[in-house]
Order: sequence, then structure tokens, then C-alpha cells
Amino acid sequence: MRPFLIVLCCLASSMLWAQEPAIKIAEDSTKTQQPKKESPFNTGFFPISFFDVDLRYLIKYNNYEGLRLGVGGVTNDKLSDHFKFGGHFAYGFKDDDIKFSLGGSVRVRKESKTWINLYYIDDIREIGSFAYLTDARVYSVFEPRLVNVTQFYKHRTWQTNVQHEFTPRILSELRFGRSRIDNIENYIFLNDGGIFRNYELAELTASIRISPKRDFFTREDGLVEYFDGFPKISAQVTQGIKGIAGSDFNYTKLGLKLDYYVKRTNLTSTNFLLEGDIAFGDTPLTHLFHAYPNSPTKDEILQRFSVAGRRSFETMYFGEFFSDRLATLQIKHSLRRFNISERFRPELVFITRHAWGDLNNAEPHLGIPFNTLEEFYSESGFELNKLLFGFGLSFAYRYGYYHLPDLEDNISFKFTFYLKL
Repeated sequence: MRPFLIVLCCLASSMLWAQEPAIKIAEDSTKTQQPKKESPFNTGFFPISFFDVDLRYLIKYNNYEGLRLGVGGVTNDKLSDHFKFGGHFAYGFKDDDIKFSLGGSVRVRKESKTWINLYYIDDIREIGSFAYLTDARVYSVFEPRLVNVTQFYKHRTWQTNVQHEFTPRILSELRFGRSRIDNIENYIFLNDGGIFRNYELAELTASIRISPKRDFFTREDGLVEYFDGFPKISAQVTQGIKGIAGSDFNYTKLGLKLDYYVKRTNLTSTNFLLEGDIAFGDTPLTHLFHAYPNSPTKDEILQRFSVAGRRSFETMYFGEFFSDRLATLQIKHSLRRFNISERFRPELVFITRHAWGDLNNAEPHLGIPFNTLEEFYSESGFELNKLLFGFGLSFAYRYGYYHLPDLEDNISFKFTFYLKL
């Protein structure tokens, strides 16, 4: 049943999400081209009168919620170009629970697209995930790794934020949020003599994203990227503040990410993704870092057969490592596509991934067994993409210090999903 649901999600997403070309074709880059109405499959929004339906909320799947159906979106300038209202509503069939968000935004300055937003969110989030605020401002394709995630926590969050463009190539966001964290996993955090299973957090976050080679045009209802150029540089700092609105902990989190892409005249390409994260202070495990693992905790290779992610470590098991200091490097080298026929042009991609991390003190984190990442973690492999209807195959092998005694435990064999509509 589970593999069927995964394939169902991928097929449904193929109707809703389109992958932009790695290099923009000439007619997209012509300076004199007039702005045209963008397809909802590229922007991620389907307009219905004054409301833009967010296609990313329609169907999802993960191990905790099972099949998740929902609807979400935001009003557009047909209602008003000075304010907008939005949110989402979703239901998980496995956990039998409703998730939602609701809020609104006010435009402060039209020229720089400065918006002030206020939202309430009642939903789940993956333990150890670290998201850059400004990455959410740019529409991205379906992330297939989400179907494999096993460890979540619930959060009820009030947040207000200011979004500002210094230039169309420099996005920034400042956010203050207050969250109630309820742990789904059997996790306990020991801090200053207290025992915390659930806790309150107040966070102030500043984020910036620089795309110096980005090609674009701007509409009244927001930013549309035809070609998200490289390099892309993202930086973010988060300060947890104890005592504000009942917040329990003080901590600081820093993140820096560099995404660089090289396209060659022989139609090969190489992508480098380098990221570093660090946390200081009394940070609970839910808000530390993992290296985006994507291997289900099953014994057999075929039992772990699922869908490969975009930036994940395919041989690293969920919940295996957590860190308060983490550095990762991922390199993808794509060969020229095989021109077997007009409709059958598979793509071979060689991939190597490496991670190093550490955890200053693991003793306060109880209930969830995990390892630290003081040594160098390595995996390499390849993807053979776009074999049939956007589906392909992925193979990866884990080697080095964290090589496991049983050979098959070091092997990842999955399918990939890349589709251009």
C-alpha cells in the first residue's frame, strides 16, 4: 500500500509541478521579451478569480500522516494590491488530525515589495530540519524526500515577519515567532534542572538570499523566476529568547549555504552545494541539525526501495545522526543526455556527498537514540533519470568511517522523479 501511495503522490505532482530547465533557452533570456502570463505549473499557483490556489498543498504523503490532502492559497491583486489573506487546511488520514494556517499581509512599500505578515500555524515539522526563510519565497519543484520522513513534532506558532527586496536579486526576511512545541516522539530535554517534554519557544530570525546572476521579470502579484541563476548565497541567524511570552530556552543558530552551478558547452554540468550550520546555547533536539537523511530503517534493500531526494543523503538512516555543528558538501555531475530517440533521452548523473558534524553535549537529549557525526561521512553513486514518465533509478553506496558491517546496509537503491511539463 505504501509504495502505491508514493507513486500516486508522484504522479499527482507531475500534474502540478514542472521542473524549470537548468539553463534558460534563448527566448527566455532575451532582454526585449515582454512579460507573459506565467503557467500555474511554473509558479505553483492556480488563479481562481481573486484567489490563487497553492498547488503544493493539494496532496502529500509521509510516514506519520499517511496520505495528506489539503487546500491552501492566498488572495491576489484582483481583491487588493495593498493587502492579502491566505492560509491552508490539511488532513492526514493516518494520524487522523487536521492542520491549518491562517493570516494576512499588508504591503508597506510597492517598489521594493515590502510586506508585513501575521500568521497562525498549527501543523507538524520534521525534527532536525533547518529551512532558510528566503528559500520559501522562490517556488521550487516537488521534494520527493518528504514521503520517507519518520520523525516529526507538532507546533502551534504565532509569527509576524517583514519581507523586503533590497534589489530583485537580494531577498530578505525578518521574522519573530512564538511556538508551542509538542513532541510526537518519546523525547525529553533536560535543561537547568528541568525536564521538558513539551516547551515554549520565542525566536527572532533574519535571513537573506543573494542571486547575483538571476534572470527574471516582476508582476504586480509577486516575483516570477524564469531562471534561478548561480551562484546562490543564503545566510540566516536565529536567536531563541528565554522569558519572552513564556519561552523556555536561550540559543543561537547560524546557517550559510552556497549553491554553484557550472554549465559547459558540451552539455555537461556540475552542481556544488556547500552548507554549514551551527547552534549555541540550550537548543532542544527538535531544533538541532541533521544532514537530510533519506534511508528508511528497514533491514532489506528492497524494503528500503522508495523515492530519492534532491539534496538528501540516501544511505543515511532517519534519526541516525544529529549535530549542533554540521557541514555538508554535495557534488552532482550530469553527463550529456543520451539521444536514443526523440522521446527517450535518459540522463546519467554522478553524485558524491560528504558530511561532518559534532554535538557538544548529548546527555540532555533523552528518549531518541542517535549518534553524533564527529568523523567524515561519505557516500557516492549515480542516478539514471527520465527513463519513463519522469521516473528513473538511483544507486548510492556508503563508505569510509561510517561504513556498516553488513554490505547491504550501506547500499541505497531507489527510484527518482524528475518531470518537465
